[in-house]
Order: sequence, then C-alpha cells, then structure tokens
Amino acid sequence: MKILVTGGAGFIGSHLLQLLQGQQGVEVVVYDNLSSGRREHVPKGIRLVEGDVRDAEGLAHLFASEGFDSVVHLAAQTMVPYSLSHPEEDCQINLLGLINILECCRKYAVKHIVFSSSAAVYGDNLNIPLHEEEKPMPTSAYGITKMASEHYLRMYHDLYGLNTTVLRFANVYGERQGAGGEGGVVSIFCKLLAAGQGVTVFGNGEQTRDFVYAGDIAEALWRGSQLEGHHVINISTQKETSVNQLLAAFKQAVGREFPVQYAPIREGDIFRSVLANGRCVELLGFCPAMNLQEGVARTYADYLQKIGDK
Repeated sequence: MKILVTGGAGFIGSHLLQLLQGQQGVEVVVYDNLSSGRREHVPKGIRLVEGDVRDAEGLAHLFASEGFDSVVHLAAQTMVPYSLSHPEEDCQINLLGLINILECCRKYAVKHIVFSSSAAVYGDNLNIPLHEEEKPMPTSAYGITKMASEHYLRMYHDLYGLNTTVLRFANVYGERQGAGGEGGVVSIFCKLLAAGQGVTVFGNGEQTRDFVYAGDIAEALWRGSQLEGHHVINISTQKETSVNQLLAAFKQAVGREFPVQYAPIREGDIFRSVLANGRCVELLGFCPAMNLQEGVARTYADYLQKIGDK
C-alpha cells in the first residue's frame, strides 16, 4: 500500500509517520510546504516532497507519477484566530487545497482519503457529549472550512465512489506541538513553565476540554484509512478535563508549584467541551487511552529537551 500524507511534517503528522514506519507493506510519501512542519519530523526512509496543496499542477504531477492507494490529508491552516483575520487564506488552504486533493484522488484512482476535521465544526454547543449527528454550527472561519470540507468529502463518495473517512479531533496535544504555530493550551503552558514563568487562566479554571493525545490520533488515522464507505467519527477520550485538573497534571510533571493567575473569561470562549466516542470504538475498534498525566509529562519532557538542544 502506498500512502500520501499531506502535512506529514507537522505536529500530528509526525506521530502518524512514527506509526506508519513500523507497518509492513506500507510505503509512505510526505507532501508538505514546511511552513509549519519540520524536515526533521520525517523519519529516515520516508520520502518528503516539498509542495503546497494550493498548487493543483504540482499535485497532479505527483499523483500521476506515484500511484497512491490512500491519502491522509492533514495539511491545513489550523489557527482559529488567524482564520478570522485572514479568512481568504484560510479558505484557499483548507477548502480549495482539499478540492485539489479530491480531484487528484478522482482522476488518479485513489481508493481512500482520511480527512482531519475538528470539534470546531460543532461551535458552542452544550448538548454534551457531542455526537456526530449534532448539527454543525461553527463560530469561526476555520470551523466553516472544516464543515464545508466534510460536505465535499461526502459528495466525492456519493458521486465517485471514493472511500472517505472524516475524523473530528477533540483538543489534541502531545510532543512537537506548537513548533510551527499550531499550539493549544498544553503547549502554551509548556513554553511558559519551561521558562520558569507562571501561567494565566481565563475564567475560574472550571471550563472543560476533551484532551486527546496525538499518538492516539495517529492510531485513529491509520485505522480510518482502512474503512470503506463514508464515515464521520469523533476522536476523543469522552472525558471532561477542567483547566484546573490540567494544571494539577502540570504541577506533577514539572515537580514544583508555580504561580497561576486567574483573569476575566474571554468573550466567545466555550465553557464546556467533550465529544462522544462511541462511533470511534464501534468503527475503529479502539478508544483513545493515553492517561492525561502521562501525556502531559511526555509533552513537557519533549519541550524541555527541545529548548535544551538549542
């Protein structure tokens, strides 16, 4: 099996490449413009092709010459605030880039595509845990492009028979997060604490998120690439973790107390967020299992090593 991983030099892609490197009979090609990804994230033995998903001609040449069986599409503009200040660029990368990939899949007989969607498609919905049948109501340009992408994937399945798997990720964290700007609260805390600073929490710290480890995301991507038909699947722990609980995990990982400042809650922030994962268990045969304490410890240790190597 030959798999193309777009955005494979990025945060989530680096975890997927680690997993695929050990799979028998799997050849992997990475396509990445290295705007946020890193060349060193691509293991030896895996070929990196530099390119942009907005380059339809370059993609067509790659697909025509390689004969891919499957595509894992991770290349994206991932920052919600940036999507609001640069909606045109967000659309060009996230939506038009996907259409370029889908057209290549159609023209060059690719059997399957796995797409990295997001909990952002749900918007501010308190009917938790959120199931895949909930009506998408995104509140950002980023969420809107992800929602529209999901519709394109369904259409390409219905019209052209392409096997399409949409994975809606909860709040992903793990080693190598944030190196290119795609960091979340875990990577922000890592950066501040590694520098000996305290952290700021917006609100009372009781707001919740569903933190899922990037290694579990990689497992879901691999398993999703083997499904037939069209599927939309949440990838989550289905566990609400408050920011205060996250802070407790960091105190154990860091091994000391640190200052925590509580600031007024930011307008537009979602207070509670957790995704149902029953469909993940049913269709993919696994449940994201990384313990938050261990995952945070791994992520913080990786960050300390990175700044120590500089």
